[in-house]
Amino acid sequence: MCKICLKVSDYSTLSDQELSLLLQEDDHDAFAEIYNRYKRVLYIHAFHRLKNREEARDLIQQLFATLWDNRKTMELKSHLSGYLYTSVRNRVFKFVARQQVASTYITSIEESVNSGDCITDHLVRERELQLIIEKEIAALPDKMREVFELSRKSHLSHKQIAEQLDLSEKTVRNQVNNALKILRVKLGVLGFLLLLIKI
Repeated sequence: MCKICLKVSDYSTLSDQELSLLLQEDDHDAFAEIYNRYKRVLYIHAFHRLKNREEARDLIQQLFATLWDNRKTMELKSHLSGYLYTSVRNRVFKFVARQQVASTYITSIEESVNSGDCITDHLVRERELQLIIEKEIAALPDKMREVFELSRKSHLSHKQIAEQLDLSEKTVRNQVNNALKILRVKLGVLGFLLLLIKI
């Protein structure tokens, strides 16, 4: 299928398979059509499971960002709709699992305080959570991770990062904000707070 044979107004009439092929060819209009076609139903799907509007919205935004980033390498073993629903389900499962880790961590701290356990146990659990944070930072897209680490670990200003990486300050700001959104979704409240404290 040739993109030049299509008019922009035709995108809404294309099948998911056609849109997927165009997406793999870097077609922004195809991506926009996929986004508009599925964003609402995927949001509802995520919200029913998370019961949190903001978390569901962030999860869907992250899903579509990943879809665009991985457009060249994604393998559709089913229809596009099945691929997207499966991706949402997997992200919900991971989010819930991380929330459970954070909940267990909070409970263990409360139990340790109440029973007078050694502070070493608290430090060990904090270290475990810190390792999870580092793992999630490492999993960020390469450029986003580089910008984020320069901002939060090297403490460079957006202007300094922009000059060092030959980017605009707006791009740097967007990359940092997007990284924080992704990490907040992945780490849950406790992990995200620890991230802000430690960095």
